[in-house]
Amino acid sequence: MKIKTIRTRVAQWTGETAPLPPHFCTNPMDLLGLPSSSMKTFAFHGWLLVEVETDDGLVGIGNAALAPLLAKQTIDQSLKPLLIGADPWDVEWLWQQMYRHTMAFGRKGIGMTAISAVDIALWDLLGKSARQPVYRLLGGRTKQRIPVYASRLYSTGLEELAAEAKRYRAEGYRAMKLRFGWGPADGAEGMRRNVELVRTVREAAGEDVDVMADAYMGWTLDYAKRMLPRLEPFRLRWLEEPVIPDDIGGYAELKAYGRVPIAGGEHEFTLYGFRQLLEAKAVDYIQFDTNRVGGLSQARKIAALAEAFSVPVIPHAGQMHNYHVVMASLNSPMAEFFPPVDVEVGNELFWRLFRGEPKAQGGFIDLDDHLPGLGLTIDEEGLRQFRVIE
Repeated sequence: MKIKTIRTRVAQWTGETAPLPPHFCTNPMDLLGLPSSSMKTFAFHGWLLVEVETDDGLVGIGNAALAPLLAKQTIDQSLKPLLIGADPWDVEWLWQQMYRHTMAFGRKGIGMTAISAVDIALWDLLGKSARQPVYRLLGGRTKQRIPVYASRLYSTGLEELAAEAKRYRAEGYRAMKLRFGWGPADGAEGMRRNVELVRTVREAAGEDVDVMADAYMGWTLDYAKRMLPRLEPFRLRWLEEPVIPDDIGGYAELKAYGRVPIAGGEHEFTLYGFRQLLEAKAVDYIQFDTNRVGGLSQARKIAALAEAFSVPVIPHAGQMHNYHVVMASLNSPMAEFFPPVDVEVGNELFWRLFRGEPKAQGGFIDLDDHLPGLGLTIDEEGLRQFRVIE
């Protein structure tokens, strides 16, 4: 079996998009005092689709959402020539070749996003070749089904926020995550409003539901240190990305306080990046995203390394590539789940791009033992809602 062709497409959403009001979610741009909703900078309204086809007709599917046009260029110009004619079962050698070939510019960010999308497609291909789900290739089933947490609860009116949290509880979720709306530029008033968000969700969810909160890189170390004692009474399972990802020392300092567990890694890359986080004792939870971190080839290594440090892995985002990692890892107690809603930030687009994504039932999802590969197909009919760039 040899790789015959690699097809890349970028699907840009052309349908209606819900407006993002100010303070919808704090983020790194807030400190610049931009006049409009700065969260638009981090919206994902385009998606990269990768299909790797072999000479015997099998097709593996991969995807990525970070800078899809640039990631596509990287694959087409730098990665595709390395892969055509290769045996996809040499997946580790292919990963190392892509990594080392692009090392001067691709160790993090766009280059690694492109490698991730291709690597996911290769693993999907291997599963189809072996007629096994990917999680069996990664070690097999470690849990009967996967607990998931409802991930939305953006900064809205408190009544609306409470109603959303109560709905998730009624649907059977035993964990949910909210977003902060204010950061350092908003002073003491913003701190009070952030506390109101957490209090509202905690009271609506009740004491038997885990509540997490995400600052999405929008705070400084000073601001986070001032927020920790205000958040401690609400018994958060974790505070997510309180500072920018390069501030590993800041993460470590916040974790050392022991007042609120610290989570991060959504914007970190490769085994080497996570070795730094773990050796610095910087996080209580690791949150890599498989279609950013280096694909399944890196995700499985990071999961093993984290297990040795007794740091749980709960990947960022839903999607099948993350679910297969969670299913195969005893060190991954649950997964993130984006409930299907109207398109806003863009996390919702994979519901429109793919068929086969599992929907939560009573706070759990399951993977089908009989579906080979990742268990996904591209929804070609759904692509009519997108502008597709070949």
